[in-house]
Amino acid sequence: LLVRLVAGPSCDRFGPRRTFAGCLLLGSIPTALAGAVVNVEGLLALRFFIGILGGSFVPCQVWSTGFFDKNVVGTANALTGGFGNAGGGITYFLMPAVFDSLVHDRGLTPHVAWRVTFIVPFICIVVTAVAMLICCEDTPTGKWSDRHLAVQQNLASHGISGAIVDVPGELTDQATTGTDSPNGSDEKKLGFEAVEPKQPGGFAHEAHVGEQQMLDTARGEVVVKPSFREALPVVFSAQTLVLAGGYFCSFGAELAINSILGSYYVKNFPDLKQRGSGNWAAMFGLLNVVFRPLGGVLSDLVYKRTGVWGKKALIHGVALFTGVFLIAIGLTDPHDRNMMFGLVAGMAFFLEAGNGANFGLVPHVHPHANGIVSGCTGATGNLGGIVFAIIFRYNHKDYARVFWIIGVMTIGINLSLSWIRPIPKGQIGGR
Repeated sequence: LLVRLVAGPSCDRFGPRRTFAGCLLLGSIPTALAGAVVNVEGLLALRFFIGILGGSFVPCQVWSTGFFDKNVVGTANALTGGFGNAGGGITYFLMPAVFDSLVHDRGLTPHVAWRVTFIVPFICIVVTAVAMLICCEDTPTGKWSDRHLAVQQNLASHGISGAIVDVPGELTDQATTGTDSPNGSDEKKLGFEAVEPKQPGGFAHEAHVGEQQMLDTARGEVVVKPSFREALPVVFSAQTLVLAGGYFCSFGAELAINSILGSYYVKNFPDLKQRGSGNWAAMFGLLNVVFRPLGGVLSDLVYKRTGVWGKKALIHGVALFTGVFLIAIGLTDPHDRNMMFGLVAGMAFFLEAGNGANFGLVPHVHPHANGIVSGCTGATGNLGGIVFAIIFRYNHKDYARVFWIIGVMTIGINLSLSWIRPIPKGQIGGR
């Protein structure tokens, strides 16, 4: 949760690629040290710092947002996020397989094998982070520090002169006009001279948009570096609250349910035993490969027909169905396998699609501060996981009761947020 809150503004300041790689490299250290744990205190500290890896979700979504148009960004964000969530399900299968291989094929004792097993994810994480730094670009047009140049040149090629903001700039910087030269300070002015199109009618295939509208859109879409004072209006805006509330319910419920689902299956179906229940519980996470991207696809489809209001309606709609399935599981407490697995699969469809739909709307809200909005939304999802996990803890093994409690909370929170506009009134960009 804490890392996600920090990672959001870091994306706006340093760029999502570097922030992403930084989270991975920092998180790889406690992963490699897992084998050195000898007591409960060490285990708790280890789990705390491994949480840095979870914060990498935020730069992942911010980075993805920067590469795709608003018409398809929901699908892109949901696809990357879905594979991230599915990693938890894959771990259920992969880590025990590595452990068994070390014990049976390499002759290690179980006491040593589980410690050595953690070297595998450490290697994967480091290789990914290094490859990201060496092989990838910050934006489709190059370096993060030069992100304004493509906008500058594109507007100039359309014969539009003006300036966006100063770089480095703040969230509330006032846009300037004209083609003033730099004033000698360390800041670089995003002013530019208009030029004639290379050929008459060269932009005939494009939609006709007024010069001022094009300039305003550019100003609203270019990400600027945040400061604490000016980030607060973004953090506490009603639109950010909508995204945070939706993700609190969807991703928060997913985290909490993931942690107890295997135990719930063992309780209702003792013959499954630990391994069988773990395999079935892993399917809940693996469904993210399909269901979360589907939420993003649906978000893009409704956006093409109804705009941002359609994206927001989708978030609340799938949340209501999620709540219904959670209540159904809680009230019936199924002891029939087909009924249990069917209800969980139905709940997973709407829950995980909700995650994808939520980050389909995120790029539209305060696009000049996308990192902050993404960080707040992602962190609130983790907060939801903590809150729901506490509810599970204080209800002991009465898992069914907590399911319907989460269902009621999900429906209540989403209904209370449904009246809020999807984007701030008068916002420039993000439409």
